[in-house]
Amino acid sequence: MMMKTKYLSGILTLAICAALTLNVKAQEKKESGVGKALDKTGKAIGKTATKVGNKTAEVAVKGTSKVADQTFKGKMAPDGSDVYIDGKNQKYYINKKGAKVYLKASQIKDRPEPKKK
Repeated sequence: MMMKTKYLSGILTLAICAALTLNVKAQEKKESGVGKALDKTGKAIGKTATKVGNKTAEVAVKGTSKVADQTFKGKMAPDGSDVYIDGKNQKYYINKKGAKVYLKASQIKDRPEPKKK
């Protein structure tokens, strides 16, 4: 009697595991033409939102830096943007994502003179 109970409970456990496995596979997302288009549109909107956010941050931080810190006259960062000097005499520039990137003295370049006509 005891052996039959263990045997039946083992079979019942295997059956439950198999049913759960089949159920999980049935719920996988299948891509249709509309689903792919919506997914592509969602990614495009996400990329655009990221670009807008980065540009907003860049403009905001540059505006704050122009007011709060000094601009290093005649010098430029490796990417050609302005170099700022903070209160601790550290030199930095603002990257495309709006983050302050601190510079070593060797990274700061002289800004070329504008050509006269």
